Amino acid sequence: MRDFHQPGRSAVFAGSGMCATSHPLAAKTAVSLLEAGGNAVDAAIGAAILLGFCEPQATGIGGDMFALVRPGDSDEIIGLHASGRAPAGLSADGLRAKGLGVIPLNDAAAVTVPGAIDGFCRLHGDHGRMPLADILAPAIHYAETGIPVAPRVALDYAENGGVLSGAGRDHFTNGGAPLALGQIFRAPGQAEVLRKVAADGRAGFYEGEVAADMVASLQALGGTHTEEDFAATACTYVDPIRGSYRGAELIELPPNGQGATAILLAHILETFDIASMDPWGVDRAHIEAEATKLAYDARNRFIADPDHMTRLGHMIDPATARSLAALIDPDRAMPDPAPLSEAVHKDTVYLTVVDRDRMAVSMIYSIFHSFGSGLASDRFGILFQNRGAGFTLEEGHPNEAGPGKRPLHTIIPAMLKTPDGAIMPFGVMGGAYQATGHARFISNIMDFGLSPQAAIDAPRSFAEAGALKIERGYAEAVRSGLEAKGHRLDIPTLPIGGAQAIRIDGETGVLEGGSDPRKDGCAIGY
Repeated sequence: MRDFHQPGRSAVFAGSGMCATSHPLAAKTAVSLLEAGGNAVDAAIGAAILLGFCEPQATGIGGDMFALVRPGDSDEIIGLHASGRAPAGLSADGLRAKGLGVIPLNDAAAVTVPGAIDGFCRLHGDHGRMPLADILAPAIHYAETGIPVAPRVALDYAENGGVLSGAGRDHFTNGGAPLALGQIFRAPGQAEVLRKVAADGRAGFYEGEVAADMVASLQALGGTHTEEDFAATACTYVDPIRGSYRGAELIELPPNGQGATAILLAHILETFDIASMDPWGVDRAHIEAEATKLAYDARNRFIADPDHMTRLGHMIDPATARSLAALIDPDRAMPDPAPLSEAVHKDTVYLTVVDRDRMAVSMIYSIFHSFGSGLASDRFGILFQNRGAGFTLEEGHPNEAGPGKRPLHTIIPAMLKTPDGAIMPFGVMGGAYQATGHARFISNIMDFGLSPQAAIDAPRSFAEAGALKIERGYAEAVRSGLEAKGHRLDIPTLPIGGAQAIRIDGETGVLEGGSDPRKDGCAIGY
């Protein structure tokens, strides 16, 4: 029970259905779709696509989507990768010949084909209940009438809106100026696109005039994309991968996402007596930072397009975790084992929905960096992701950029099964932080007995790029103690990530939702 004398947020409890996500309008829309007879897949799709207009800096139909779905009150969990591929014309040799050591973030070379719409249409066709036109109607309405810019969205606009250029600036700014708090964002061109999808399914996006607009716009920016690249886009059902922590089962998606990194990190932390430590003290933050460095070094070496990766079993083997844990000095920070392969400032939305039948959806949907590539299609204003920046240009690396390949992805939905019979779809936003965020979230629950909301509220730190990012929620004495162990601290301008979760009680079936105060959203149930 939280201290009601202190500022904070109560968990949300409900019996029939619930959505937790990062904008209240999307959560409300999901619940409305449930009340209208839709299931959790219908509600998740409707809310996710709407989030592209509630939080245009974080996601949109020019991005990718990953999902875990429990079809009903059962043990079955289905995984879906809706991760787009590089165009057939992408050449690592060609990029290296231009003198590039990395793929530029705001260049057409970083734009992979959007996979989200294909994934939404596949999920709906296989598991949805309502007509697609009804599911998309709220997003179409708000794209046309507009949505006031929320506080966290305004902060992101101020921090990162400068990356928008050309059509991106035309469609997503106020005459070149970042949208400010309370100003209205509209996307009438994207509303037109969604009407085509409602009528024609995925063909309304990947074929015809919408695809032609995207391809022509990218080619004008120097991209090698073709209409054949778009028409060939296809999502993939996958078998989830599983790890354990203190008797709980962590369920993640396999590569090209970094779910295996979260499992490896959880296995490393499990070798330490975390529960005996101060939850917000020096020792826990230090051990987590060191474990993160080691797990992310493995990620950067091994994770790639699953067609090119061979070391998945090695990453999720508990023996690997034990070997890595033995390298951690409890009194001294190590240098980063290898430089991280991605730049900072990633952005993403996560949502989870549970319906009356206890179908559960854990879904994450992103354009990667804040405002993605900053580039958009001329006519319809589709903002392009820059997931191609997740490739490396290191020759021979499994994640080397190449035609038709899928890059390493940071976005990872998850589910957690606890020994008391509860199951919890959850996710943590924040680019590379997500794997550490998963491990920290489940440690907060399993080591310290926190509720989902309290586990989300708790302060965060993250070892990245040679520094330990640490939120102001940590005491000054803790920061001094970490510096004494050799950590170089960085208090970031923006908080670290965001999170959402819904716990389904194993005995009563009651739903308990938590939503991160670092974002604008909430959990809503009925």
